[in-house]
Amino acid sequence: MMMNRKIYGLGLAFFCLTTGVAAQEKAITNTSASPFAVQKAVDMGDVSWTKGFWADRTATCYQQMVPNLWDMYTRADISHAYRNFEIAAGLEQGEHKGPSFHDGDFYKTLEAVCALYAQTKDKKLLQMIDQVIPVIAKAQRADGYIYTKATIDQRNAGENIEFQDRLSFESYNIGHLMTAGCIHYRVTGKRDLLDIAIKAADYLYGFYKKSNPTLARNAICPSHYMGTVELYRTTKEPKYLELAKHLVDIKGEIEDGTDDNQDRIPFRKQNKAMGHAVRASYLYAGVADLCAELQDTTLSNRLFAIWEDVVKHKMYITGGLGALYDGTSPDGTSYDPTEVQKIHQAFGRDYQLPNLTAHNETCANIGNMLWNWRMTNFTGDAKYMDVLELALYNSVLSGISLDGDKFLYTNPLSFSTNLPFQQRWSKKRVPYIALSNCCPPNVVRTIAEVANYAYGLSDKAVWVNLYGGNMLNTNYNGKSIRIKQESNYPWDGDAVFTLEDIPRDYVLKFRIPGWSSNAEITLNNKKVNVEMDKGYAVVKGALKKGDRIRVHLPMEVEFMEANPLVEETRNQIAVKRGPVVYCLEHADVDHESDLFALKIKTAERFEPVHDAVLGQDLVFLEGKAYTDERSEWNSLYRKVSTDDKKAVSVRLIPYFAWGNREFGDMSVWLPAF
Repeated sequence: MMMNRKIYGLGLAFFCLTTGVAAQEKAITNTSASPFAVQKAVDMGDVSWTKGFWADRTATCYQQMVPNLWDMYTRADISHAYRNFEIAAGLEQGEHKGPSFHDGDFYKTLEAVCALYAQTKDKKLLQMIDQVIPVIAKAQRADGYIYTKATIDQRNAGENIEFQDRLSFESYNIGHLMTAGCIHYRVTGKRDLLDIAIKAADYLYGFYKKSNPTLARNAICPSHYMGTVELYRTTKEPKYLELAKHLVDIKGEIEDGTDDNQDRIPFRKQNKAMGHAVRASYLYAGVADLCAELQDTTLSNRLFAIWEDVVKHKMYITGGLGALYDGTSPDGTSYDPTEVQKIHQAFGRDYQLPNLTAHNETCANIGNMLWNWRMTNFTGDAKYMDVLELALYNSVLSGISLDGDKFLYTNPLSFSTNLPFQQRWSKKRVPYIALSNCCPPNVVRTIAEVANYAYGLSDKAVWVNLYGGNMLNTNYNGKSIRIKQESNYPWDGDAVFTLEDIPRDYVLKFRIPGWSSNAEITLNNKKVNVEMDKGYAVVKGALKKGDRIRVHLPMEVEFMEANPLVEETRNQIAVKRGPVVYCLEHADVDHESDLFALKIKTAERFEPVHDAVLGQDLVFLEGKAYTDERSEWNSLYRKVSTDDKKAVSVRLIPYFAWGNREFGDMSVWLPAF
């Protein structure tokens, strides 16, 4: 089958092409009819970036990220993801190659293309999708089962592996199919991919109805929890909501469950984040989706407790999750070896947050975003959006290069060329992560969909969640809403909103980030006193067309310290400005100086300066660090130097941008004195 693997003729000003979208086009989390969602999602395509940080990032996504990703997954000499569908469909010969979650990688790629089409209406994007959907349909069995590895292996070797491998990703793949199918339908009005997803969901519904808990637990990395609820929201078919509830109910109904899969104990008895960080965050996001549909405090109270555990004990300052590549559960100290379980890509113990060996898989950091977005919708509390923003600007964006074609699987907070051992995963971004390329399509679809997180709606309120130059053009409950936002956030804390169309009985709710102090809001150049509601500043009072609202969030350079129980960062500081965490890397240090010998004074003044790296505008922080100029380490310990320290000029770079120039040493945390 011949395919057009390139996107040709993509213009720079793509964001100016967006117009009003059809009624069926809903956002990625279509909560418009969810009875217990405080904040409703804006229709997909109704927010377009106009100028600034996210306009630049989305332009790169349009011009580079998605074309590169499409080429990657449709070229069998790089990735076998699409070729596996062709083989399963009988259009090509061969064996299944790649990980068992490769199907899901391709579905995430389709989702990214759909999200960009919603913003640009570029028909070339639609043509790409139209080419592959018939092949996916041919790869699906008549009963709805779709999993290329099982189909190909059974045809070639007569092996029936359907739900037999406890580490298989059948349900995970179908979950991403459901999400992609829903988004494709809302964006295009076409049912072809949605119908494939419905058949697959119907198969899962029947399978879980008759399967025993041991078979049902073959559902690692539960994207299908989110996918099933999204399919319910799209089709209004009650059995999908029933299936979602059943998936939560069967968690922990087996005797040999593991923390690795969050099924050692029932979900309704869990109070701590445990096990594999990607699987955990996807589970929590799926349960949060369910909470927006069903009032069940036995679920929501678990989410509240687990969230508190994560943000107070287990989350990096960058919003990253999953400290350990390999861990144990329970604590690894039992004399009975059968009680010690190996945990993969795991949360550590409370306060266990190493930096050089930090895992922080990009997918886990995205999972943190997905979970907190749903918690924002469910509760209307800005603290969840604060965590989403923290992860987005730091541990998510760090997973992709500034030019959009190289990726990180892990996101450490420190790197040293002097480490005497080789870590499993590259700390240098690479074009294709051969061992596990799940993160690239995940981060690309996330960037393509950032506009969906910018605003929320409710009866008589518009919620402003993210700041940046954009245009909101939507319709809610039959009422037109048009708001223009001008801002250079996150480099500047000012945002100006021009109301082009607003119902007179509406209020605006502006998220005041937790890092912000002395925020100020003016209406038509007059300061207004606002009431705060769960972290949102409420501006009300007969708002009308032409009103201009300015939100001022002072952006000061802040020195952060960790709880002293975090051993790895005791007596060290990190530097933060607004939502952006900074780091020091070798490219911004005198090459004769050892980065790890530098110390920072907490009273030191750092000045913001603009510069560009790979065409991306960044704000660096310029200041001084200090060193005693001692010789290199040649022992495990030595006496502390009492010599006066020499000042060294340094520039701190946003953490998400590290490693885009010359590759070398880097650290977020620096010794303080």
